[in-house]
Amino acid sequence: MELILYIYIEYYSMKKQRKHNLIIDYECDYGMIGICSHHVDYRLAWGINEKLFLELEKANDDFVVEPKKGLISYHSLFEFKDDENMIDYFLIKNKSEGKFLIPEKQEIDYFLFLLENYQDRLDELMRKLRTVPSVLAVFNFDPEEINSTENLVFN
Repeated sequence: MELILYIYIEYYSMKKQRKHNLIIDYECDYGMIGICSHHVDYRLAWGINEKLFLELEKANDDFVVEPKKGLISYHSLFEFKDDENMIDYFLIKNKSEGKFLIPEKQEIDYFLFLLENYQDRLDELMRKLRTVPSVLAVFNFDPEEINSTENLVFN
């Protein structure tokens, strides 16, 4: 994913404008799994906890998205920090009050984000997610291929 900043420098003595491109590449260093489910968020989190032996808990605050257009949205957030395996899990509801966390994937109900040491466990995690009774479908997405992921910031 590239972020291009345009820098204009005015030379007052020459009365010319020069345009310089500053290209900043940044990587999305997290895994992104889309989940389709007909259950509410706490029921899905409970099912995931039971099958995957996680401890997803409702966060005190919702996940806030502030895109460039200024349409702020708040999404239900469950989180678990697995210190033993050094993985952080974030289960976030995609649709909230008519706004989407990832507008390009409106058919997805929830996203499970994995931060840090997740690469070796992604396939196994997806296989186990498919066994959760409230999960209808599971999809792996490359965050770098989705433009709206630039609005996501994990602390």
